[in-house]
Amino acid sequence: MKRVLLTSLLTITINAFAQSPKLSEGISCSVEMQGALSDGDHAPLWLTANKYGLPSIERNSGYLRGGVFRSVNNDSTRKWDIGYGADLVVATNHTSTFFVQQLYADVRWLKGMLTIGQKQQPMQLKNNELSSGSQTYGINARPYPEMRLAMPDYWEIPYTRGFISFKGHFAFGVYTDNHFQEDFAKGYGDYNLNALMHTKSGYFRIGKKEKPLRVEFGLEIASQFGATHYEYALTGYTETKNRRGPIAFWHAFIGGGTDVKDGAIQNNEGNMLGSWVARINYDTKVAKFGLYADHFFEDHSAMFHLDYDGYGLEDGVIKRKKSRYLLYPLKDIMLGTDVHLKHFRWISDAVVEYVYTKYQSGPIYSDRNNIITDHIGGVDNYYNNFLEPGWQHWGQTLGNPLYRSLIYNDDHKLDFQCNRFVAWHIGFSGQPTADLHYRVRGSWQEGLGRYDFPYINPKRNVSLGIEADYNAHQILSGLHIGVAFGFDRGELMGNNTGAAITLKWLRKPVLKLSKLEPFPKRT
Repeated sequence: MKRVLLTSLLTITINAFAQSPKLSEGISCSVEMQGALSDGDHAPLWLTANKYGLPSIERNSGYLRGGVFRSVNNDSTRKWDIGYGADLVVATNHTSTFFVQQLYADVRWLKGMLTIGQKQQPMQLKNNELSSGSQTYGINARPYPEMRLAMPDYWEIPYTRGFISFKGHFAFGVYTDNHFQEDFAKGYGDYNLNALMHTKSGYFRIGKKEKPLRVEFGLEIASQFGATHYEYALTGYTETKNRRGPIAFWHAFIGGGTDVKDGAIQNNEGNMLGSWVARINYDTKVAKFGLYADHFFEDHSAMFHLDYDGYGLEDGVIKRKKSRYLLYPLKDIMLGTDVHLKHFRWISDAVVEYVYTKYQSGPIYSDRNNIITDHIGGVDNYYNNFLEPGWQHWGQTLGNPLYRSLIYNDDHKLDFQCNRFVAWHIGFSGQPTADLHYRVRGSWQEGLGRYDFPYINPKRNVSLGIEADYNAHQILSGLHIGVAFGFDRGELMGNNTGAAITLKWLRKPVLKLSKLEPFPKRT
């Protein structure tokens, strides 16, 4: 028996080393330099938004970026593989002169992947190049270090004959913007240090890959917790330490517990938020069409649209007395449609989106008490929280940039000052030649401020961004020259006009940029 076990162990070890990846193979390198000039209060929105927090919002700025990467999918025939990335930036007129944009290691086993470190993660169920951005897991802010266990690609659930597939992730991370928050807000308002983050998601796909019609839907949930909160007053700052032990991690995972400042009326510990997302795809030989929705929520009133409201008094104590519930209508939502034209160069992709966030479960929040026993859970105050950092990192929203990021705040308050708005967004892109790619993004927005600090009159805004990327391989193999122009007009973002030029050199021996490859011939 021992001989059999030793032989089996030796065989497994030999096979593992025989299939082990060569970590020096399949490496890609990049060097990127950008300079930007603007006229106005800051750089236009669509010159900086949805770029993982890399460009600065300052009027005149620049950066030099260098990266080395190895994809975890270099060899899809291997059961397991290792990837890594290091992406460093030196910048001027930015929140930092030097910062780490990405630094991570990936380990893949079959469909599963473990990521340790700081890595840019794409949006799900939306066009990453043209969309205004997801309301929960966007691509607008700098990434943070985390330990992330994921199934990034759909896995066909057994015994469903490929009809039902699943993908998702589970992660814990830590904020890195202590210096920024204290520097930006100290002496002006509240700030938070040493915040922790928990995120998870799950998506189902209904329909076989080879069929033209498929439906995707899922849930994205996040929880900020464990921060030390500094509350501002004229006499100085008051410190509140939120829990960071195993119980706090458990409450972040299950959405339970209570905050350290909660009284008789308890809420979930930390700042819990998320989105219900869904998408319908229809794929033909000439085009692929999509319809999608993203419903954001900050608490149970918007997550389930149903809240218990059957409280009453018994001997002077509030208790559950009746079978009565309060129903919240579905008003706040992001709706979008996109199309990919497979054989048309000039406009190959287009997106149209509508975003409405004015309702937020209504303008009234009333906890039950000895005088009024009704419980109304309105005033959700999207992206803000009174004990945690709010839905931002390094001053940029982690979600959709149409929620005006707090880094723009002239009063140095670390809060989102316009989270009630309605907006339309369009985007389109194309590749007129094999070497030239462009994209255009534009949005119109009407903002009302917040329920607690409404604007006297609605503030409107129009933003536009135009970008082009030219593969100048005739000059130098791997060289890309990018130019961009953008402007804002209106009261929300101000009147800003700007331009940027980017030089980027790529060395990708294994993977090529699909957007710069020639289009397939018509069939």
